[in-house]
Amino acid sequence: MRALVLCSLLCTLLLCFSVFSMEGSHVYTLNGTDPEGEPVSYHISFDPSTRSVFSVDPNFGNITLIEELDREREDEIEAIISISDGLNLVAEKVVILVTDVNDEAPRFLQEPYTVQIPEDTPAGSSIFEVRAVDEDTGSGGSVTYSLQNTLATQFTVDRHSGVLHLRAGSTLDYEKAQAHFVTVVAQDGGGRLRGAAAVFSATTTVTVSVEDVQDVGPVFVGTPFRGCVYEDTIPGSEVLTVVAMDGDRGKPNHLLYSLVNGSDGAFDINVTSGAIVVTQSPAQLRREVYELHVQVTEVSAAGSPAAQATVPVTIRLVDLNNHPPTFYGESGPQTRFELSLSEHPPPGEILRGLKVTVKDLDQGANAKFALQLVGLEDAFRVVPQTALKEAQVTVLAENSAAIDFEKSRVLTFQLTPAMFRTLLPAADAHHVQHMPTMFHTCPLVLLATEVDTAEKFSATADVVVQLLDSNDNAPQFTSPHYVARVPEDAPGGSTVVAVRAVDLDTGPWGAVTYSIYGPGADLFQVHSSTGVICTQPWASLDAEATARYSFHVRAEDTGGRHGLAKVTVLLLDVNDHPPQFGQSIQEKTMVLGTPVRIKATDLDAEAPNNLVDYSITHAEPASVFDIDACTGEIRLKSSIRSLDALRSITHNGDCTWALEVQAKDRGSPSFSTMAVLRIDITDAETLPRSPIDAFLMQTRDDPAKAVGVLAGAMAITVAITALVSTATFWRNKKSNKVLPVRRVLRRRPRPAPRAAHIKWLKCNRTKAAAKFVLKEDPPSENCNGSLGSPPTPRAPVPPPLPRVAPGPGAAPWTVPTVSGSLTSLQPQGSPKPSASGSPIQSALVSELRQQFEKHRADKVHF
Repeated sequence: MRALVLCSLLCTLLLCFSVFSMEGSHVYTLNGTDPEGEPVSYHISFDPSTRSVFSVDPNFGNITLIEELDREREDEIEAIISISDGLNLVAEKVVILVTDVNDEAPRFLQEPYTVQIPEDTPAGSSIFEVRAVDEDTGSGGSVTYSLQNTLATQFTVDRHSGVLHLRAGSTLDYEKAQAHFVTVVAQDGGGRLRGAAAVFSATTTVTVSVEDVQDVGPVFVGTPFRGCVYEDTIPGSEVLTVVAMDGDRGKPNHLLYSLVNGSDGAFDINVTSGAIVVTQSPAQLRREVYELHVQVTEVSAAGSPAAQATVPVTIRLVDLNNHPPTFYGESGPQTRFELSLSEHPPPGEILRGLKVTVKDLDQGANAKFALQLVGLEDAFRVVPQTALKEAQVTVLAENSAAIDFEKSRVLTFQLTPAMFRTLLPAADAHHVQHMPTMFHTCPLVLLATEVDTAEKFSATADVVVQLLDSNDNAPQFTSPHYVARVPEDAPGGSTVVAVRAVDLDTGPWGAVTYSIYGPGADLFQVHSSTGVICTQPWASLDAEATARYSFHVRAEDTGGRHGLAKVTVLLLDVNDHPPQFGQSIQEKTMVLGTPVRIKATDLDAEAPNNLVDYSITHAEPASVFDIDACTGEIRLKSSIRSLDALRSITHNGDCTWALEVQAKDRGSPSFSTMAVLRIDITDAETLPRSPIDAFLMQTRDDPAKAVGVLAGAMAITVAITALVSTATFWRNKKSNKVLPVRRVLRRRPRPAPRAAHIKWLKCNRTKAAAKFVLKEDPPSENCNGSLGSPPTPRAPVPPPLPRVAPGPGAAPWTVPTVSGSLTSLQPQGSPKPSASGSPIQSALVSELRQQFEKHRADKVHF
């Protein structure tokens, strides 16, 4: 039994050091004996919560790995090893340490890596830092960095930190390369794996975008420049066009062209377009070959000259023609070219995917050809437009609006029979037989045609341009102005109108979000995706307060482009207000033959709800009046022409009527209001009319008008008085006059007995003036005024009222008003009789007094 235990302990010690084998491999052998010589069996067990990674042969003690080990996930394994002879059992708990091997590769963090730097970044500058980790321990967990291709790159990387630097002595150039792709390798320190040395590594790509700065002069496009002058060339004809571009493509400057030397006065150049023209006839040209030097100068934004460049231009005099122009691609002659282009490129952008060369094997003038892009000529410009013998074709975007993805995803044009004849070579009879008789859609065509030859040889090549979409369209509403009509009693949350905007862009650029704004948008809301405009849940509409609301709806795509439309909401009036009279009981005076008017107001906003019809529902007595249903004017019936006829109708013989007038609107349902109108009828035709009479008759039923006229007259009188007083004051002030101070002593009148009835009093000016005595103060020594001027009188006190015994049945007494004016004391003479009032005024006053007394008597009797 003791030997059995020692063997198990030996097994425990050995298992603690050597578990790193592959799955299914034999990793250890247990060895045990029994002193009695009995056969023994071996067993191994694990905790139920852990994996069973080993198995043991019970007879031979061979331990086998049944699951692959991973130190990064589990670095210790606990197991129970036991040996038994059938009767006795010895068990030991052992801890198996999993040793590390280099089985993990480095892993970069925060990929992908992109960095932007200007092209004038100094050499040796730090650009970016990459970082990788390795989960192994020891040398297998250490990471070092390097570049995959150190000879072909302008960058270096720090071996330990991973910091990317611009190599010493290297510079960046936007014009040569707008982006650099640097491959960084992360490698661990190596280690043992399955008995052999193993090293792991990982790679990542850092994209370095170069930003352009103004550091490159102009560059000529389409070199070498060669032209020719034919024997029949007319002076002033264009020979060729020299084209240059600013080398800084990100921020190009304006360019100006000029001839430096070599022309001998035979050629000139357009300063803006670079077109070279011949100024002399070919017979006057002294040389067969002219070597011109064209200089292009950049003009900065401030208007000052900047960088310059010069290019030689060769112009020859030749005369042969036996070869047509031919298009060449990178692999030889080619008649079809394909490329992709983003829609709406900026003007002047080169179609970089198009690499076309045109050659004419003739010499001299016969080798001169013109280049043209047939189809969408206004969208692109071909450079050069004319060339000699050979030219590199460059196509520049000219009209950005015509290059639209929404119009056509592949740029095409309609080929007509006339255009087909133009594109065909002159000797191609097979194509002439198959010429289309209708319009045909085809891609853009590059056309090279000889210019000055009789044969006009030509060549064509198809250019297939696939457009790429961009966010270039703002949402557009189906209507610029939406008008909706909503009843004013519509509940909150009611649908008003559905607006719709369409964005022609595709993908996320075409998604539209709606919103509303404006002074009239507070009571409304719009669904952000459907465009349905509703009233706010708490909104209460009132057509009488606000009959219309105007606001704007905005549709915006994900790129920030937006469109606007105006929304006008008209509230439909609902008949919710009855007509209203100014007073429910009214009194009016009617002059015989003149109508009176009663008016009611309906507060509804629109017709017919606010249109009022008038009718007389009851009259006492009846059959006397007619009423205009629209205006409310009340007239006597045409059969009644005098007061006598009216008195004969009434029971008590008076001319007072009570009418019940109804005002009813035309809405549905209809509302009505009643008012009682008392009419007093007078006859004014028997009285002669003066202007005052006419005024009183007109204002009898309108006291406010009479008060306004009187107030105006008083205001004019006060203004005239103020002007006269002011003029008098300034005149006296300028003359430096000082008037004496005078006092007026007024005698107190004796009390007079009060009478119940007083007749009209007449004031005697002479007697009234005699009751006053003027007392004048002695003049001052400094007085410069006239001492003999009469004193200024004061207003007299009216005489006392006499007592008169009231008679039986006399009317109540009234207090008359006495008015008069004082003048300077004059010798007494016979007073002049005062002018009596006009008979029209007296009659009118008498009539009004009678009506007033009768009206008051009726009230007392009542």
